[in-house]
Amino acid sequence: MNEIINNPQIEIPEGYLNVMGYVDESEVNGPGSRAVVWVQGCDRHCTGCFNTASWPFEINQLMAVDELAEKIISNPGNSGVTFSGGEPFWQAPALAQLAKKLKAAGLNVMSFSGFTLQELRREDAPPGAGELLAQLDILVDGPFVQSLAVNSPDSTVSSRNQRVHIFNPEFEDKINWASDQMEIHVLKDGSYIITGYRGQNNFGEGWAE
Repeated sequence: MNEIINNPQIEIPEGYLNVMGYVDESEVNGPGSRAVVWVQGCDRHCTGCFNTASWPFEINQLMAVDELAEKIISNPGNSGVTFSGGEPFWQAPALAQLAKKLKAAGLNVMSFSGFTLQELRREDAPPGAGELLAQLDILVDGPFVQSLAVNSPDSTVSSRNQRVHIFNPEFEDKINWASDQMEIHVLKDGSYIITGYRGQNNFGEGWAE
């Protein structure tokens, strides 16, 4: 029997995203150099999750979709954007709006999700799931399963149950991002983000070069 998808009923003002973190440029979260948006909130709570701080659905940082789109588009180093989290599809309507603006500017859009593609196409999928799926060039789907964890530099997924779905044929030969590397991004306030498939995806305070 299929698992029932329960809506956590997060309240976010229309036209805004509840964001956990953001970096302008990354090369370990999809093909090419791309912006990455980590949304706040996930009710899956996978054992061994790389980013447990993203689980709570409380408001962390509200970012206007229009302002975030301008920020991403203004960086000439970006070829695309990746949505991660947290669970992006619990904020699907706002992310779909953002994706439309970015694609109109010539950028590609990719998302990770703990839901499977089959679940996202069900009638009880998170609101706006179909709208967001329609904007994606690439989807990496499925929850992280620690017993199926992959520890290989040649893998683009973190556990063997996950799948890479290519909706845009242009990316058939570009599923080769640097999954064996980590990046450390030091933010203006002294906090930092460590991101990359092989390590943890951490958002912390008090560390700087």
